[in-house]
Amino acid sequence: MHDAVPSVEPGQIPARAPVRISHHWAAFLALAGGIVVADQLVKQWVVTTVSYGSVMPILGDYLRIWHVHNTGALFGLFRNQAVLFAALSIGVVALIVWFHGRSVVTNGWFATLALGLLLGGAVGNLADRIRLGYVVDFVDMGVGDLRFYTYNVADAAISAALVLLILMAFWPSQRRPWLAG
Repeated sequence: MHDAVPSVEPGQIPARAPVRISHHWAAFLALAGGIVVADQLVKQWVVTTVSYGSVMPILGDYLRIWHVHNTGALFGLFRNQAVLFAALSIGVVALIVWFHGRSVVTNGWFATLALGLLLGGAVGNLADRIRLGYVVDFVDMGVGDLRFYTYNVADAAISAALVLLILMAFWPSQRRPWLAG
């Protein structure tokens, strides 16, 4: 049986919160760190295994590795702006950490999961922008000339986080007690 989650007014912290919140912070940082490590390891494998611009079929033409560099933002918009996006990414990382601190009391593990994925993805791509001046992308999916945008592990984590954040916005915490506290 799951304990009822106490109602918390903004600005108040429940009696058991310090222990619980420290667990959330540990999980948040561990998840983000795991995403960064996985992202950077897979990107390094792609860079050393697949020549830039080359394609390696995984499931025929449906799923393949295509080693490309993205100097812009999502979907390759605003190309050759790595310095600008690195600076914006640092601000986004700070915002994610701040938001986690504010939302974990009311949204519990749901916020920790979503924001941990988001932080890991943001830091993974930020590392590329700072180190390389571009982001390494490689997952290419589609049929023939109809292709989805090329992405990486960090992008996949960001996309999953955005779906979870949208669910969090429309699915009140009282209705998801299995991810509370």
